[in-house]
Amino acid sequence: MEKPVLVVLAAGMGSRYGGLKQIDPVGPSGEVIIDYSIYDAKKAGFEKVIFIIKHEIEADFKEVIGSRIKNDIEVEYVFQEVDQMPAGYSLPEGRVKPWGTTHAVLAAKDKIKGPFAVINADDYYGPEAYKVLYDFLSTERPADGKDHFAMVGYLIENTVTDKGTVARGVCQADGSGYLTAIVERLKVAKHGAGARYTEDDGASWTDLPPGTLVSMNFWGFDPGFLRQAEEGFPAFLDKNLPVNPEKCEYLLPSSVDEMIRAGTADVKVLQSGDVWYGVTYKEDKPGVMAAIAEKHKAGQYPTPLWSDMKK
Repeated sequence: MEKPVLVVLAAGMGSRYGGLKQIDPVGPSGEVIIDYSIYDAKKAGFEKVIFIIKHEIEADFKEVIGSRIKNDIEVEYVFQEVDQMPAGYSLPEGRVKPWGTTHAVLAAKDKIKGPFAVINADDYYGPEAYKVLYDFLSTERPADGKDHFAMVGYLIENTVTDKGTVARGVCQADGSGYLTAIVERLKVAKHGAGARYTEDDGASWTDLPPGTLVSMNFWGFDPGFLRQAEEGFPAFLDKNLPVNPEKCEYLLPSSVDEMIRAGTADVKVLQSGDVWYGVTYKEDKPGVMAAIAEKHKAGQYPTPLWSDMKK
């Protein structure tokens, strides 16, 4: 059995941060969130990371991030570009935005030979999450004609900010801990002890009570996901190009939901007691920095995180 690898979705980093030179440090020695992700993944057992980036950020990414981890974990790079489309399809006029997170994972298909985890580059998931997912991916799955995936689930109240709205994959699971449905909600806001979402720019809201399970794009897949996703891309384009050619996105939650509904995959929900952190808005940064500082102070992380970290 191939050892699990870590796939990091980082193609959007340049646009979010205005260039990697301006990427926000959150750790005491200039560490960024992705440093902690790689550190936690390595401690959990991952020995290789595949970064999915865009060509235009390659040099900066390798300088700012890749150079300081390359001696601690095997690193490969692949590129997500907007013109990577199935045969017979052409890029719509005016389209500059890549095709979303499922499309990003497909960019790495030639590098992935066995089970793999997928994370966002700018989310802090916590060490326990990597351990439970690595253990899942390292265990043989039943050969029953179905693909067997996993998702690390988080509670909605641990993933929202009071600074604005966020996008979250809202999940439903059965009594055995398997995902039964997942729907991407693009405008989720903190509300009381839980959250709520709107689909009409705030004219109406639907409550998401505390304890609601959400996806933070922390997935565990086998290679069957790549086959199914590649087969599903033309159908996605056929459905969405006529109505939203410039902005439609082929997203992981939607792809997984379709596979569950088709009966071609099941998804085990793995629980983590860790709290998610992210800098969705600049006002979130002080709180994230304080939480990370406490983890260093408690000895969870060394200071600096990497031996060759620039001080």
